[in-house]
Amino acid sequence: MIPKQAKQSVGQRFLARFRDAGAEEIAPDILLPAGDLLDLYGEDIRARAYVTQDPIRGEMMLRPDFTVPVVRAHMQNGADPARYCYLGEVFRKQDMGDTRPAAPRDNEYLQCGFELFTRDPQADAEVFALFHDALAPLSLTAQIGDMGLLLDAVRGLPLTQARAAALMHHIWRPGRFARLLARFSTPAVARDFPDAAAPWAGMRTEDEMIRRIARLQSDAAVPPLSPVWTERLDRLFTLRAPAPDALAALTDLARDMPAIAPAVTRIRARLDAIAARGIDLSAVIFDASHGRTTLEYYDGFTFSFVADRAGWPPVASGGRYDALTRVLGRGREIPAVGGIIRPGLVAELEAQA
Repeated sequence: MIPKQAKQSVGQRFLARFRDAGAEEIAPDILLPAGDLLDLYGEDIRARAYVTQDPIRGEMMLRPDFTVPVVRAHMQNGADPARYCYLGEVFRKQDMGDTRPAAPRDNEYLQCGFELFTRDPQADAEVFALFHDALAPLSLTAQIGDMGLLLDAVRGLPLTQARAAALMHHIWRPGRFARLLARFSTPAVARDFPDAAAPWAGMRTEDEMIRRIARLQSDAAVPPLSPVWTERLDRLFTLRAPAPDALAALTDLARDMPAIAPAVTRIRARLDAIAARGIDLSAVIFDASHGRTTLEYYDGFTFSFVADRAGWPPVASGGRYDALTRVLGRGREIPAVGGIIRPGLVAELEAQA
């Protein structure tokens, strides 16, 4: 068991590094309004967060991570470029799908983070290089992805607006997404619906049921998605290779999926910028589905640094969340990218070295 003092010491070391990169330290509240967090993180966070009821402030949540409160604090004062860093506890319930043994650190643990608000096109490479260099002594595996690539691929499918929206909504839930895609790729089975003279029962009103039946009938008439598109989507979602090899595969795939061509261009430019900072791209894994099981606010570049330890979560992770600043900015916006390190995991790795 690593003492809390040792974890704090590691966290302070990374915090100093982020300050040296020009970041201002910020300390968001621990207890936050739950409604906004549920809207921004996605309803699935409820199963992993600690939620309580306050008689005056309503439903509240123990801080599940720092990004949303940091973005909120920044956007309340405008949308100017800024850099922030922080160190503090976050609180998560044990994930039922997590293979890591239950331990206090899985429920309450330190995060040390860095958030960059800027319109500089080099921002992704800068943040990735900052984390890469800070974690270099630990020999972790660097993994990257791009949620924008997957979102563009789904938008480019020859689907009705309703079906595309349904897939977009579940893209962060791979199991549900796969089941939905399978349904849209299979000819619909004709259904018999009650006629207007049949008695209505249940909690829904007659108008609600009539609208629901009309939607089902309309959807049943939509032809299935061609197998060629599901095959292309599978090639994309399962792509995992060293970054140079992945870029070559994406370039080929973009010929069959023109909707992803702009994203591939962005990825190429990002990889060039990362390489220009002295990072060996052949040692960086590009995983096209990277970021699909994280929080829903990532909408572009994603990254993580993982240890060779069975069941361990990433030692560090992060990504781009431009849309989040638009939501919280109420008319203002600024591109943003950031990430966190778990000092407790770093302290454990250093103790075992």
